Amino acid sequence: MDLNLIKNTAVGAAYKSGEILRSHLGNFGEVSKKGPKDLVTAADIASEKQIIKSIQSRFADHKILAEESSAQNTGTDGHTWIIDPLDGTTNFAHQVPVFSVSIAFAENGQLRAGVVLNPMTGELFTAVQGQGAQLNGRAISVSDCRQVSESLLVTGFPYDIKENPGPYMDKFARCLSAAIGVRRLGSAALDLCFVACGRFEGFWEQGLKPWDTAAGTLIAREAGARVTDFSGTAYDIDKKELLATNGHIHEDLRSLLT
Repeated sequence: MDLNLIKNTAVGAAYKSGEILRSHLGNFGEVSKKGPKDLVTAADIASEKQIIKSIQSRFADHKILAEESSAQNTGTDGHTWIIDPLDGTTNFAHQVPVFSVSIAFAENGQLRAGVVLNPMTGELFTAVQGQGAQLNGRAISVSDCRQVSESLLVTGFPYDIKENPGPYMDKFARCLSAAIGVRRLGSAALDLCFVACGRFEGFWEQGLKPWDTAAGTLIAREAGARVTDFSGTAYDIDKKELLATNGHIHEDLRSLLT
């Protein structure tokens, strides 16, 4: 499998998708709700259709796992594309320019390539397994900060937090007390990429889906991040909780979460 062709296909699809999102921003018409806070817009659906079209034009026999349309094509060779056409829908619906397009490629269950684009800033994060991670073509790496007390962290909350906020807020409070600060941006894909390029030292979240984390996880790992669940077990995209750090603060931050 030509992973550079895979990456280039993902990059092209992300840019086309980004154009769709920009054109809809502030003018997206009907907004439906999948859940109390889980918004779906016309832009979301149009973005996904464009990405799938771009992929299938080159890899018609590959399986696609996408947020809005679930799985498409069965595939027989273990090749799967994992897509979030708009990660940060709530931000988008409120015209907050912090959202992304996330596209990953997995072979036999192993992440091999990932692309995350913020259409509003033009920042394009990419990675191919074993080749490092880049931001707009330039190599990136995690920060060298070694103390939680000197770290800036980022997190997100699941959509069902109102049903039982206590456990989430306890973790948030402990981390907020220990670190310089904690941010909540609203896009898990960007959170992972910002750990990858050293803007944050750590990111944690629960209630995640494969399309939220697949591309960002590979980008973070290729930049030197350690990515596990809260127990310290290596993360895979079927797990519901994720902790990504620069490695230096990983165990200390994990202790705050457990």
